[in-house]
Amino acid sequence: MVNKLSWFERLLPTSCLLCGEPAASAVDLCTACKRELPWLGPACPRCAQPLPVPAVCGACQREPPRFAHCVAAFRYAYPVRELLSRFKFDGDLCAGRTLSSCLARRLAETYADHWPDFLVVPVPLHASRLRSRGFNQAERIARRAARELELNVSTRSLRRIRATPDQKSLDLKARRANLRGAFDAVKVPAGPVALVDDVLTTGATANAAAAALLEKGATEVHLWCLARTP
Repeated sequence: MVNKLSWFERLLPTSCLLCGEPAASAVDLCTACKRELPWLGPACPRCAQPLPVPAVCGACQREPPRFAHCVAAFRYAYPVRELLSRFKFDGDLCAGRTLSSCLARRLAETYADHWPDFLVVPVPLHASRLRSRGFNQAERIARRAARELELNVSTRSLRRIRATPDQKSLDLKARRANLRGAFDAVKVPAGPVALVDDVLTTGATANAAAAALLEKGATEVHLWCLARTP
């Protein structure tokens, strides 16, 4: 179950992150803007690819990803796309907090019947990228969601040991080659791991990270992310 807000957070007056009007909920959005959120509907349970009805998509049938299940809160569309950009590139931590709380609520719904004892692990940045950005957005998401869901976070279980070029212009094959040997995991307790990232596109990063965690003791890996691209 999602934890209630702290007494301090309840005292803070909030404005909508999108339009500046008074926020009507705990996620810093007014009622009108909250209705604009592109919640992910029916999707593939393995990779969260949007589909007309929930079913394992053809790509996952042909080549199942190393992660067993994926939960994404949103489609990568307005206004989540803009809030994510503000969070990731402009350091807007309020936008990150809002999106992470939405993810926690989606996770609470998804696992309502059974909560595995997840160890929450954010996808790490390489040290050089972390220095230039100043924070790891996946770690911020993981900590907020884990706090609300009363789960433990580990930032030492997975390391990015090789800096990789930006993947935006690469196709799936090139992304996989780009990420080969990029992650290393320490021994993790036998059990399920929740791998957390901001956006799922091709799944190449999550696949490489999940493979490293499975090699070092995770029994299965679930991927949690804020948004899924089409």
